[in-house]
Parts: sequence; C-alpha cells; structure tokens
Amino acid sequence: MSGEFRVREMVLGIEGLALLRHAGDGDETFLQERMTEMRRFVLDEEKVPDGGATVSELDAAEGYAIWSAVYDSLPSSYIEVEEPVVHSILDGLETGVALDAACGTGRQTRALTERGHRTIGVDQSPQMMAKAREHAPDAEFRVGRLERLPLDDDSVDLAVCSLAMTHLPELATGVAELARVVRPGGRIVVSDMHPFVIALQGQCHFVRGADELAFVRNHLHLPSRYLDAFGRAGLRVRGCHEPLFNGRLAPGGYEEFIADAARAAWDGLPIVVVWDVEVPA
Repeated sequence: MSGEFRVREMVLGIEGLALLRHAGDGDETFLQERMTEMRRFVLDEEKVPDGGATVSELDAAEGYAIWSAVYDSLPSSYIEVEEPVVHSILDGLETGVALDAACGTGRQTRALTERGHRTIGVDQSPQMMAKAREHAPDAEFRVGRLERLPLDDDSVDLAVCSLAMTHLPELATGVAELARVVRPGGRIVVSDMHPFVIALQGQCHFVRGADELAFVRNHLHLPSRYLDAFGRAGLRVRGCHEPLFNGRLAPGGYEEFIADAARAAWDGLPIVVVWDVEVPA
C-alpha cells in the first residue's frame, strides 16, 4: 500500500491538537498564534517543509531490513524515556538466562549481557540481528518470530520485549509465547508504543530511498487488551509504567518547524508503556 507524505495536513493536525488540549485554559497569546499559523498554512501563505515523498507500508521483515541501516543513528524520544524504566526493573533482578525477544539491533541484549545474564536474542530480521551481534558479541542469537519463539518451554528466567508488540495485530499469541518460555517464578518485561501516540499519530516513518518513506504498521493495543492477554497466559502484573513525552522533537522533522505547537500538543502525554509481569511459581 502506498500513499503520499502529507506534511501540511500533519502540521495542521499538530496545531489542532495543541488547540484542542489548551483551548479551555491556555494562554490567549499562545492560542492566537496557533490560529494565525493554521490560517497561513491553509491559505498557503506559510510554506511547510517539502514532503516530496511517497509512503509505502512494508511488512516487518522487509521494513526492518531497510530500517536496520539507520535505526541506531536516529534519535528517539520513545527509547529515551523507555530505557530508564526498563533498566531500573532489570537492575532489581537476579542474573540468569535471559531472552531478548524481537531484539532488533540489540540495545536490550547488550543491557542484559552487561548485567550478567546469559542472553539469547531472537529476531526475524537477519539485517537487524547483524547489528545486534556487533552490540552484544557475547550473546547467542537465533532467527525467529515473536509469535513462534525458537526456545523450549520454561527455558529462560527472564524475557524482555521492547517496542515490538505494536507490530502484532493481536497480543494473545505473542504474550503466550513469552509466558511459555519463561520458567515459573520468572519475569517478563514488555515495552510498547503507548496507545495515545498510535491513536493520535499513527505510524513511524523512515527513509526508504531518495524520495520515498516507509513504515511498518503499528497496531493500537489498549491496556485492557494487555491485561486480558496477561490473564489468559496466567501471568501476574507487578507494575505498569507510562513515561511521559520528554520534549524531544525529531531533528529536521516537520514538528521542529512548529516546535511550540508540537511540544504543547504532546506535553504531559505518555508515549510508551512498560509492563512488569511475572510467571507465578
């Protein structure tokens, strides 16, 4: 599926979200600035950054094969707020055998090995896994999918899955697989894109070519659906963390062009959710 990267519509949407969130109690000058900017964009008096690109939806295998080349070089507000929460949970756990499910370029694989775990990284993308081997050379890596992990039942003490469940149309299968491979008494740490972000912004685009963007679809998973999936898998929730937007806008992106509106639109909203669950002993 292909479409067009509509920068003006995105700019107007962010301006509108800032207005929606602050119309009732916002500073009058700020509100008037938003109205003035929107009027200029609508009338083409204010030119937006050139989109100039088509957008294609790719499956996870093809998408991450392309994304792997630049994934680690791109600043990410999602990762910046997610990692401290995940790592604080990991710091409180005893060492053992750990799984990094959908390990990508291995940022959590490295975090697990640095904490003394014997770590197995699993990902369906050989290109992403090649990067992971560079970041965590002491870990073991296996090609596999989150929905069918290449591990035996009850074979690890800890499983981590970071920002990957959003690519699954439904949660039950992925959660059940994590529960299957973790021993009784073990822990599972899952981070995901917050449903607020996906409902409001949708997809995360990356550069595919000189004049083309692409994305791997993010599916919206409400907390109630996570709780249902955990319950079906027999897991017990220990904690749920929702770190907030930290003010970072993607450098060079369209939101930097309307920074005041963008920060007002996202300020105070959770952008990631982190679940800390355990397999009952």
